[in-house]
Amino acid sequence: MARSTVTAPRRRAVAEEQGLLERLFHLREAGTDVATEIRAGVTTFMVMAYIIFVNPAILSFSGIKDLEPLGLPFAQVSAVTALLAGLLTIGMGLYANYPFALAAGLGLNAVAAFQLHVGMKLDWPSVMGVFVWEGLIITILVMTGLREAVANAIPMALKRATGVGIGLFILFIGLNLAGFIKQGPSASDPVALASLATWPVLVAVVAIILTAVLHARGVKGSLLIGILAATALATVINYATGLTAFTTPGVARLPSQALALPDLSLIGRFDLVGPWTVLGLGAALAIFSIMLSDFFDTLGTVTGIAAEAGWLDSQGRLPRLNRVLLVDSLGALFGGVFSSSSNTTYIESAAGVAEGGKTGLTSVVTGLLFLAAVFISPWAGIIPKEATAAALIVVGFLMFQVAREIPWDDFEQAFPSLLTMVVMPFTYSITNGVGIGFLAYTLIKVCRGKWREVHPLLAVVSLAFAAYFIWGLR
Repeated sequence: MARSTVTAPRRRAVAEEQGLLERLFHLREAGTDVATEIRAGVTTFMVMAYIIFVNPAILSFSGIKDLEPLGLPFAQVSAVTALLAGLLTIGMGLYANYPFALAAGLGLNAVAAFQLHVGMKLDWPSVMGVFVWEGLIITILVMTGLREAVANAIPMALKRATGVGIGLFILFIGLNLAGFIKQGPSASDPVALASLATWPVLVAVVAIILTAVLHARGVKGSLLIGILAATALATVINYATGLTAFTTPGVARLPSQALALPDLSLIGRFDLVGPWTVLGLGAALAIFSIMLSDFFDTLGTVTGIAAEAGWLDSQGRLPRLNRVLLVDSLGALFGGVFSSSSNTTYIESAAGVAEGGKTGLTSVVTGLLFLAAVFISPWAGIIPKEATAAALIVVGFLMFQVAREIPWDDFEQAFPSLLTMVVMPFTYSITNGVGIGFLAYTLIKVCRGKWREVHPLLAVVSLAFAAYFIWGLR
């Protein structure tokens, strides 16, 4: 009989480590294991790694003067983006024990660069001061229980529709990343089919086929395998074509600098007085608009993923929701402190959930990879966007399946649900979809004399959305 090469002290160390993970994350109760959680965490990171480059690309390019960008330094923003994403995602895993990952919010960073900085003429410390104010207010709302109360006031049909809408949103993002669709030539033709005879599209097609076949066959790690295989193929193609096939951020090529010491000098460069000095009461409108967007982006993301994963109770409520919301609110606050703009829970977390992630250990793995990316961020760029597109398309399909649980024979619930689902991808905003759905649901109930069936908090939120759509930031 062969003797084990694992020593007794090593076996004890492994047992103690597994015991610690079990106590922290309750893996057996959740029906998962360490290997699955690690694989899910790696998958989530790989579909989110683009933010390390996209966020600084947006914040650094907010206009040009004399051929020089007017934004924040790219390398510094990249470092604080990865650092804060890592810290917040680990915090989410340890405190809330859910596989949700956080990073700088797309859309909110564009508001920072093009509306607050360029449009409203705020300097960068004042821009980040707006996010600190927003984070402070939304954190207070969480600590008073109001944010969770609003979440629990949403009808179950709209919660499910939010999940479906996010699935369509993710699928739309995936089609865009894959290079299948592009902006249309005119306002009457806003979306068009892109040229498919390109190397990047070939990589995307191979990734989609491989991922779909593996998933259909029940292969564990299908999303991750698809990403890795597509990255390898893209790298080969890129070198075969002389590094010309992939030329955008996130190109499949080896970085010229494997390790880099991070420059974290942007941390703490915010100004709480500046927004009020420049904008006066207009600062309140800016803070309110950003807060409303952040508020419901997170609620939509969390409830949508939770509904698809089966974590909601019979009343459509997510256990420990207040913990999730507190970490997310602190993400908005520290996004301003770190000068990376508001951080929020990412819909790409659904990729890790689809890979089997069920506990906070998934988030801890993702967070640790983000922390590593602070030092080796050039390597994250070898993952082309076409490789992650396949994972997003498959995840979008999985989330869309919740649509069958919406009562389509009940117009009062079905019509607002449909609006919620389609407005998200069509306007490229979770918040817009949630807001239109709330307004439609409330108006239909009131017009049919059933206003008593509308939760008071939902009515107040609907009025807030009406003000947001009329006077909010554009």
